[in-house]
Amino acid sequence: MKASKAVSTGLALATLGAVAFSGKAIIVKLAYRHGVDAVTLIMLRMLFALPFFLAMSWWASRPTPQRRPVPLMRQDMLGIAGLGFTGYYLASFLDFAGLQYITASLERLILYLNPTLVLLLGWVLFGRRIGRRQAAGMVISYGGVLLVFGHEVTLQGADAALGAVLVFLSAVSYALYLFYSGEMVQRLGSMRLVGLATSVACALCIVQFLVLRPLGTVLEVAPEVLWLSVINATLCTVVPVMMVMMAIERIGSGLAAQVGMVGPMSTMIMGVVLLGEPFTAWLAVGTLLVIAGVFVCSRARA
Repeated sequence: MKASKAVSTGLALATLGAVAFSGKAIIVKLAYRHGVDAVTLIMLRMLFALPFFLAMSWWASRPTPQRRPVPLMRQDMLGIAGLGFTGYYLASFLDFAGLQYITASLERLILYLNPTLVLLLGWVLFGRRIGRRQAAGMVISYGGVLLVFGHEVTLQGADAALGAVLVFLSAVSYALYLFYSGEMVQRLGSMRLVGLATSVACALCIVQFLVLRPLGTVLEVAPEVLWLSVINATLCTVVPVMMVMMAIERIGSGLAAQVGMVGPMSTMIMGVVLLGEPFTAWLAVGTLLVIAGVFVCSRARA
């Protein structure tokens, strides 16, 4: 009975976490309607999220009777800085910038290609073999993205191409984080690494704003943007991170990743309902292809 309850709780946490993560694009698109730029918007998100991530890293770093965390070495700090830059700062900034030009649904489909990008990085950097089923899954998922992208380009023109490229580079940046974080996760623990790396990213986003924008720009931001940034930092960033981590503890990373497939669907639904984005057969078919392709690829990898 306890095992069954743990699985049910884990599935619920993974589902809610995936839906909350997918809401990030919706919040960003709503904020852009108030005339804010990407540099200011991502700074506000990270500014409000920073206290939570600092608390997370402190909590995971404290010694307990059951465990004594390893001390941070110089190599650890360099690794944390690199992962914070690629996985959370650069990936987030490129994502926010790309959302200025494409729909939230297409953005989520591109980001959902992360598992296939990790496989490609393994092949490019270390010559790791990609199996036939993995390759077939990649072809299916990329075909789905191209289907939605092609339809969007006909409606929005070159801006859609620019946005798609920026979001794809964001996915590549995050895939680099996933690819290189495995060893550090084993050494430091997932919560400690996430807390430290995201704190680095928060600091980078704040410094970027101070360098590129006058400080008084914050006073000109609409109140709606501030509230949306608070929601983005908490309900769409910190809370889903915690939910997914707790879900992995109960059901494992493989099943949690499969449950995460609800993310693109929830983004599509919220985009239609909250943003008024068009729901087309192209979008529906493309979404199903991406989800099916990533599922096939993940199962073959497992």
